[in-house]
Amino acid sequence: MGGLLAAAGIGYAMVGIPNPQDTALAQNNVFYWSDDTQMASTGGQTNRQLVSNAEIPKDMKDAVVSAENASFYEDNGIDPAGIGRALLNMARGGETQGGSTITQQFVKNTYLSQEQTVSRKFKELFISIKVGQQMTKDDILAGYLNTAYYGRNAYGIQAAAQAYFGVDAKDLTTSQCAFLAAVLKGPNFYNPDGGVGAGATAEANTERAKERWSWILDRMVEVGRMPAADRAKVGDFPKFKRQSSNLSGQSGYLIDIAKEYVAKKTGLSPEDLDKGGYRIYTTFNKKKVNELAAAVEKTRKSFLEPKKREKDKYVQFGGASVDPKSGAIVALYGGEGYDKGHYSNNANTLGVPVGSTWKPIVLAAAMKYGTYETDGEPLSPLAKYNGNDLLVIKDQNGDPIMGNNGKPFRQKNEGTKAWGMVTLKKAMEQSINSPFAQLGIDVGLPNTQKLANDMGISSGFFDKANIRNVSFSLGTSTPSAIRMADAYGSFANEGAHYEPYSVTKVLKDGEELKQFQRPTKQTAMDANIANNVTDVLENVVQNGTGKKVADIGFPVAGKTGTTDENKSAWFVGYTRELSTAVTLFRTDPGKGKLLSMNGTGGVPSIHGGDIPAQVWKDYMVEAMKSYGIPEPFPEAEPIGEIINDTPTPTVVPTPTETVEESPSPSPSPSESLTSPSPTPTETCFGFQCNDVGGSGNGGTDGGVTSTPTPTATETDGNSNGNANGNGGIFGGPSG
Repeated sequence: MGGLLAAAGIGYAMVGIPNPQDTALAQNNVFYWSDDTQMASTGGQTNRQLVSNAEIPKDMKDAVVSAENASFYEDNGIDPAGIGRALLNMARGGETQGGSTITQQFVKNTYLSQEQTVSRKFKELFISIKVGQQMTKDDILAGYLNTAYYGRNAYGIQAAAQAYFGVDAKDLTTSQCAFLAAVLKGPNFYNPDGGVGAGATAEANTERAKERWSWILDRMVEVGRMPAADRAKVGDFPKFKRQSSNLSGQSGYLIDIAKEYVAKKTGLSPEDLDKGGYRIYTTFNKKKVNELAAAVEKTRKSFLEPKKREKDKYVQFGGASVDPKSGAIVALYGGEGYDKGHYSNNANTLGVPVGSTWKPIVLAAAMKYGTYETDGEPLSPLAKYNGNDLLVIKDQNGDPIMGNNGKPFRQKNEGTKAWGMVTLKKAMEQSINSPFAQLGIDVGLPNTQKLANDMGISSGFFDKANIRNVSFSLGTSTPSAIRMADAYGSFANEGAHYEPYSVTKVLKDGEELKQFQRPTKQTAMDANIANNVTDVLENVVQNGTGKKVADIGFPVAGKTGTTDENKSAWFVGYTRELSTAVTLFRTDPGKGKLLSMNGTGGVPSIHGGDIPAQVWKDYMVEAMKSYGIPEPFPEAEPIGEIINDTPTPTVVPTPTETVEESPSPSPSPSESLTSPSPTPTETCFGFQCNDVGGSGNGGTDGGVTSTPTPTATETDGNSNGNANGNGGIFGGPSG
């Protein structure tokens, strides 16, 4: 014990308080395009303004002390128990735990690096003791509030007051002070603009901020720093000014994706990255980013008139383009831009069902895993399934699956055409629901989920309400545009899959911090399975719902998707060189939920084969010019068993059979085809839609809970999944 005390005494004597003028203020981060030219410079020391203790409102000081260190004015500046826990955890190889006092946080922000080491923690201890002896509590608190990071690239209380409310720090209201005290807990998860990674959406962050704001105000009363009567007068959660940004166009979204990837690969927190000093080299191709944005804007201007039509308001475009042979994200479209007040990244969409663009994954699963009818042997795309409207869907025992009304569930198609037995290739061409609803059950829903995992779509994107329902096979899942482009890249690349990535290297102070290796190749499916899917999707473009892009001038494969009540529409397609996904959806900005696009653009309904396909085509025509002569798709060799290759009688419901009740859909306009076949449109029946089985929030109305089958084991879909979560494309907790 004596030796320990002596060592502590020596350490205390040897460690002095550094000169505050030597504090490393935040630097800029510089982001580079794929050709190493500069994309943007962000962050840093230009957005910090120091203010005096007198200019910081008492309510701000009281809110922070109440929330973070109620004994601040009485303690000696350190939390021995907290330091002990941190040192013990670091000694075991873990991360630093919480428990720092305001004095310690001030010391860390002002005098020390952000590295998490035992030696740095000891320095923090001794400097905090000396600072506590030599500075007044008010000066320490003012120093902390002047150096802390609040989000919105704001360092210090004055910059934060301006960034969020457009006022000087001295003019902050009690409500505003409580919010800024709340956001100090972690800007990435309390900034209402949203943050980086899973769960850090604008909606989730706002909800967390409101809860902590309310708790802080109550806490101020609890610790005696605000009378209860004053708490009752505080009013509502504060309103924020629109965030100004020098990040115009797509740069803000590109930087967000790059930062998320760096954070995942290095372990750096978003706050550490925002303090700057990094040189980040991305995979983004400037020319292709501009071409994708131009394609969106061309359609937006010709299609939308929000000043004239209410239904044209809140319509969102999103898109992403991935190199199938490497996983590099070469372009994305996230929205109109930070400078236009749009902060959510539509290329990294959440909660937007993909509709019939999911069907190719079901077909690929049938070729990879077979069905109960083929005893696990591959199923051919030329296998025939009943395409009739209101088809009773059966489980693998041959028994009808029961709907919510206790009657046999019937799958609704668009229209009432009695297709009879059609090949899966034809069913994909015309986007007929009933064959794929039955196919998904025959393959086993867990097998489709497993293949989706192998193609880079984690289970966090699955609609949990429908994961065991018929509708799962019709596209209730909600992967982002980035993830859909990447998954289809597995078809383009003959079954080989690469995780999408956005950064090639990072430098800190001129030294390479981390070399980002190209993701390793994984086999999602055999080459001939992928080539057969491509053959089927080429036919969709030439003869089916994707005919809008048929005359593009080079080999193209793709699939349309439209969801319940036209709440979203997709086109995902590819060449050998480039896989691109485009989505269109409409959201309620107040509630964050999807709205119907019926009537948008002055037309009754929107489909994946029109607006999204047009954007996709306009972009790909330009983007493919850099590749010279496009590579042809590999020939598909015959694969699998052809079952049901005989005609069967048309099945018409008998008067005694009851179709599961659901609201009748309004007719939707047909997509223009020159084929003599009836037009494949995409209207819905309850939650069973021709291009989707359910809306993003769709519950079980019209969905069906399948009974366990002898050949399929129910799993959670995570066994072959990756580390991705529901909130971000590169990491975070699983949804």
